[in-house]
Amino acid sequence: QVQLVESGGGLVQAGGSLRLSCVASGSIFSINAMGWYRQAPGKQRELVATISRSGDTNYADSVKGRFTISRDNAKSTVYLQMNSLKPEDAATYYCNAYSYKNYWGQGTQVTVSS
Repeated sequence: QVQLVESGGGLVQAGGSLRLSCVASGSIFSINAMGWYRQAPGKQRELVATISRSGDTNYADSVKGRFTISRDNAKSTVYLQMNSLKPEDAATYYCNAYSYKNYWGQGTQVTVSS
């Protein structure tokens, strides 16, 4: 079993920055990759960024160059650094861990004002 605890959501102005954190606990040895997804009201949940156990990263085109996914193994934490935020980035952001099955965090809301 894997448990995910997210934090860091909030309200920022357009052009600002925010850092999301996701702390994993439990059977973290079984995690192959982790990622961040987001879902805005009335829209499909979409992939934002992923990072593998080996450190390989992938980003959605919409956030490439602005967002950075990283990890701190000592803290069992994955981060999403979000810079140059746009109103269209506003959504609930979910942490995901992939092992023998997928695990999801509770979500943290990001609001971006114009």
